[in-house]
Amino acid sequence: MKETQQWTSKIGFVLAAAGAAVGLGAIWKFPYVAGNSGGGAFFLVFLFMTVFIGLPLLVAEFVIGRSTQKEAVTAYKVLVPNHKLYPWIGRMGVVTCFCVLAFYSVVGGWILLYLFYSVTGGLWGNAVDYAKLFGETISNPVSAIGAQFIFMLCTIFIVSKGVEKGIEKASKYMMPLLFVLFLAIIVRSLTLDGAWEGVKFFLKPDFSKLTAKTILYAMGQSFFSLTVGASVMVTYSSYLKKEEHLAKSAISITSLTVFITVLAGLAIFPAIFALGVSPTEGPGLLFIVLPAVFGKIPFGHFFFILFLILFFFATLTSAISMLEIVVASVAKGDGKKRPSASLLIGLLIFVVGIPAALSFGVMSDVKVFGKTVFDLLDFSVSNVLLPLGVLAISLFVPNKMKKELIMQELEVKETRGKLLFHVWFFLLRYVIPITVLLVFLNVIGVL
Repeated sequence: MKETQQWTSKIGFVLAAAGAAVGLGAIWKFPYVAGNSGGGAFFLVFLFMTVFIGLPLLVAEFVIGRSTQKEAVTAYKVLVPNHKLYPWIGRMGVVTCFCVLAFYSVVGGWILLYLFYSVTGGLWGNAVDYAKLFGETISNPVSAIGAQFIFMLCTIFIVSKGVEKGIEKASKYMMPLLFVLFLAIIVRSLTLDGAWEGVKFFLKPDFSKLTAKTILYAMGQSFFSLTVGASVMVTYSSYLKKEEHLAKSAISITSLTVFITVLAGLAIFPAIFALGVSPTEGPGLLFIVLPAVFGKIPFGHFFFILFLILFFFATLTSAISMLEIVVASVAKGDGKKRPSASLLIGLLIFVVGIPAALSFGVMSDVKVFGKTVFDLLDFSVSNVLLPLGVLAISLFVPNKMKKELIMQELEVKETRGKLLFHVWFFLLRYVIPITVLLVFLNVIGVL
């Protein structure tokens, strides 16, 4: 049974794709990476990278997927049938998604644990030390692995059934609700004493903080947030109807991603400075700051539970997109293979992710290149695999795809459309690969 036209509407596709992009990238990861990388200067570079590199790459992945109607690996085979090298771009994307989900599922488990704490009342009280609670939660091997396993089971179940009747419908309601709740958090965060220092940290760039590593991290965060470089959007766009406008969809997804990133920054950083928490706290920043903020809001306990449910959904949509890429590359459009492929691959990812779950407890002293397993997976994906995937795709589309096919997919007709196409094509062929290479060479000390 061949999978076609998964998305029944443009808004369904945009919200589902935005959910895949937003997830942990904008809500969980951005605040602590920005906090460790200089705040406003990092955000400015992130914004530049997202608009001038991430967006063109998103369009490029859409063109590959929609033109072939195939998943990540097969799409490259269809476009260049006589070359064995290019399908490895898709395979590298599959490996990237596998690695992302291995540590991503750990954070998904943390959300489930905090949802449990919130419902049972264990998260609330005047004497609760949220930093200590978080440390105890993630260092407990039983709860960390157990919650990770439950999160992976949820992901496996949905992918095994297909997502068009569940995720697409739910995205239309849950993602807007997440935005509304973020606005409520922002209002409360901005009214806390000392909040303005957090706003300045987030929005006022201090260019003395800019280094080659900061630029690399901002670039990696941009790719992670938009889910480009792993061919995720190649597979997602292969389910897109031919009449949908690719460039407009890409702009909508990018705009939503930037919007939720700004919301996350305005929700977290003012509260960080008001509550006296260090912005360099790390991966646990969200779980330490938000409970304290919600604790100061009327009916905050209820709203935090609702936020965690929506946050869990946003995280799940991202996890689904990553498992979908791996499963689709194995099932090859055969619906009968999907349930077994989802189960086997999902369980394998869970097993590989166990050392990441234990990185904050019994395996905290196990270091590779000076990093825990969790941090190594995170760094390798954001700052190595995704940039390499971006480099490969930016070289592939303008050099190996027929320009007529690309223009047809992008519906280039009038003069203005042709001008924008040539700007996009120039960015893709020259600016993006050169930028990625320069950043890499600078970081490793060649430049």
